[in-house]
Amino acid sequence: MKDIMVLQNKRYYVLTLLVVLLLSATSCKKWFDLKPSNGIIDEDYWKTKEDVHAATIGCYASLLGDPANKDKQLAEILFLWGELRADMLASAVNTRSEEFEVMNMNTSPSNIITDWRPVYRSINYCNILLKKGPAVMELDKTFTQDMLNSYLAEAKALRALLYFYLVRSFGEVPLKLEPTTSDDELVALAKSTQQQVLQQIVADLQDAEAKAALTYGSQASDKGRITRYTINAIQADVYLWMERYTDAIAACNKIITSRKFGLIAGNAAWFNTLYYTGNSNESLFEFQFSRQKMNSFHAMFATTKRFVAATVVMDQVYTTDNSSALTRDVRADGAAVRAADNTIWKYVGKNAEDLRSSDESYAHWFVYRYADVLLMKAEALAQLHTTEAATEALDLIYTVRQRANALTATDNAPSTTDFDGVARFVLEEQAREQMYEGKRWYNLLRFAKRDNYAHLDVLLDLVATTVPLNMMNSARAKIRDYNSHYFPIFQYELQTNKNLVQNPFYK
Repeated sequence: MKDIMVLQNKRYYVLTLLVVLLLSATSCKKWFDLKPSNGIIDEDYWKTKEDVHAATIGCYASLLGDPANKDKQLAEILFLWGELRADMLASAVNTRSEEFEVMNMNTSPSNIITDWRPVYRSINYCNILLKKGPAVMELDKTFTQDMLNSYLAEAKALRALLYFYLVRSFGEVPLKLEPTTSDDELVALAKSTQQQVLQQIVADLQDAEAKAALTYGSQASDKGRITRYTINAIQADVYLWMERYTDAIAACNKIITSRKFGLIAGNAAWFNTLYYTGNSNESLFEFQFSRQKMNSFHAMFATTKRFVAATVVMDQVYTTDNSSALTRDVRADGAAVRAADNTIWKYVGKNAEDLRSSDESYAHWFVYRYADVLLMKAEALAQLHTTEAATEALDLIYTVRQRANALTATDNAPSTTDFDGVARFVLEEQAREQMYEGKRWYNLLRFAKRDNYAHLDVLLDLVATTVPLNMMNSARAKIRDYNSHYFPIFQYELQTNKNLVQNPFYK
């Protein structure tokens, strides 16, 4: 965890490692498989402010994977949830059967990709911290209310972020706000509605925003832990999903007016600064993979290729300038992809030409960047349907495009009275800017469902480019059923929790 924090002394180091290890131990064959078996539930543990700090870092450690449960890393899960159903991926030699299912709009309840247990485990670690942390103030008189508030803000915001992924992926999910630390506390919860979950997310983020730290004193900590600015970015994303556009703009403005962030210049050092090294001035929140804790992306995209870039990525999304090899979008060949063989390059490239080795698979996973914030604000402005707002939205889009040296061929140049055109321009620029960062499906679904699914066409068009011809009619029929836009509940959960009811499309 050295990338997340600077350890102060030997005891602090031991505490942190202890929590990371203990957070890996959970019970089996129980609802959600949530219960940590010992350690952080031991009353002897929660004695000092160092214990609370270490438990907070343990929440972040859980995002990097749980070897004891053989979980997929959360970054891999978020990649699969956010990209498989979209239009920027193509299958490769080692694509798995369950991945083909999702890509072909044919997901079944037995599909392991719909297993949400790793997400709920991380939620449970947040719940434990929220429950156990406050009592430490009585035992450690050097532990101040401000310190406690900051840790609780991190836990609430991280929990809110995880629930936001769940609610966008499954629609209705169980809303568990109390920790599971023993068999006696295992409760078989029914699903809450999407609106109920979103209301809890909004409340948690509002509370966390008021108490969160602006900085932790180092660049790595500020990018690897949740700050108040991270919370503002999550809020903007949530408000866009809820079609609360003025609130989304206000949340974005808190980040923009802080002047703490900026776009990394699109020069020769851009890829190295933003993606290879990471934790740049453009970043708001990244998963801090390292040599000690590597990710699975090298195996996914290089060693045993499971996916490649869809041909549309270079042909239509970025395009090329045939008149000059020097004129190119910096986000395209040698950045998001390697055009020569359609390798997904963002997580496996050292630079535009050289591949990382397998023991260098520690590219960070981006949750939010400053470019995302500018485009979220542009998206919200486009929905205000005024020429003034549309003008500002276009200015933001062109700011992002100028940094990237985006090609003229991808400039839609809508007028400031073409509100739908501006909205679609934002969607297309998000595809270029956020390529393979786990956002494409959510962007498409958010656009499609807006105004009571006024733009279902974007999902129908997607199917036409991603699904085999012999499955096309079936897939298009499914897309017309709005309930199909959410995953089924994993069969294991239905078997172990009799209060759960399968999502409507999959009954």
